[in-house]
Amino acid sequence: MQRTHDHADRLYQRAQKVIAGGVSSDARRADRPLFVDHASGAELWDVDGNRYLDYVLGQGPNLLGHAAPVVADAVSTQVRRGVAYAAQHELEAQVAERLCAMVPAAELVRFNSVGSEAVHGAIRLARGHTGRPKIVKFEGNYHGWLDPVLYSVHPDLALAGDARHPTAVGGTAGQPRHDADDLIVLPYNDLAAVSDVLLRCGDDIAAVILEPLLCNTGCITPRPGYLEALRELTRQHGSLLIFDEIITGFRVAPGGAGELLGVVPDLAAFGKAMAGGMQVSALVGSAEVMGTIADGKVAHAGTFNSHPVGMAAADAVLRELDENRDDVYPSLNATGQRLMAGLRAAAAKHGVPLLVDGPGPVFQTYITDQAEVVDYRSFAACDRGAMARFHAGLFAAGINIVPRGLWFLSTEHTADQVDETVAAAESVLSSL
Repeated sequence: MQRTHDHADRLYQRAQKVIAGGVSSDARRADRPLFVDHASGAELWDVDGNRYLDYVLGQGPNLLGHAAPVVADAVSTQVRRGVAYAAQHELEAQVAERLCAMVPAAELVRFNSVGSEAVHGAIRLARGHTGRPKIVKFEGNYHGWLDPVLYSVHPDLALAGDARHPTAVGGTAGQPRHDADDLIVLPYNDLAAVSDVLLRCGDDIAAVILEPLLCNTGCITPRPGYLEALRELTRQHGSLLIFDEIITGFRVAPGGAGELLGVVPDLAAFGKAMAGGMQVSALVGSAEVMGTIADGKVAHAGTFNSHPVGMAAADAVLRELDENRDDVYPSLNATGQRLMAGLRAAAAKHGVPLLVDGPGPVFQTYITDQAEVVDYRSFAACDRGAMARFHAGLFAAGINIVPRGLWFLSTEHTADQVDETVAAAESVLSSL
């Protein structure tokens, strides 16, 4: 059936007159942005009535599916009790207790609204706690859109320099030039590069920050022993280890990638899946380090921190994930693995070099002849033009994925929907 987009086109023209670029986030830029009317479970419908099987899930938050009843009930109940207090309330203590029970790194918690804030808080705290200025980050890792960390996410390789000693490439016009002065950019999954930097200037390094499972550039698993060695090296040099778990938190395991991969950082930032689509993030860490906020040495504030409606959603979601973990996570992993296997088989049938990699609840499809993708440079070597065509073909067939090839699974995706997705993908792959 031919899909129409007449209403979406009119809405886009209307939006462009009053919204800069016609969209409210650069991540939504497209020739024709998706205008959603409503969503439920693993499906969404656009304003023209077109149905999509959704593997974007709000860029990851809707682990329990769109309009999850536990979230809707909790939010509607709290709205009637009050929306914003600018005061303490019981729900925030309740959610913090749950976080401390679920997350190995969490001894104390502070709440924010979005992931960028929690990560920014972690970096400020690391500098305040250690008294050191510099932060180590890795190419391909995204830690929010704020100036101090928006470097070398997907840099132009002509500007990025040598792979072993990358140049910090800013992500936007308007960033202060001095922000890069206290930032050291290194290749991901290269332990020797980290060791060398810590040996040369470890006394200046407040923290090493990374996505422990890199999901903003493909879906890249750390090499065996990599995270463990980072943990040991940072301890030896008095630096902090920060995990950015905005995407992976509660998605890949009840305690996030730290639990899944068996490494406990000093600080970690969580968001997205923890509140089922509501705007809640959390900075968690050891009592020693978080104590630098508790004693007032490092400032942390925000009118909407521990927002009652968001806390109600987080309480409902985390209770569901924690108390039903033995059902939720095995099923979620199995569904993801079923889809991954189906995509591999469909690609092999048509001779398309499709690499499918990830733990299951989140995974990446690459079109490449490489046996593996281990860092930003190998990601950049993939055929991103072919991936764009694959994404466009899937979208035209009613399958919605993150354009760069990332897939999110929810507890609401069914075996029949997986089969429908594989059939659509096979049709698209046959014409690539």
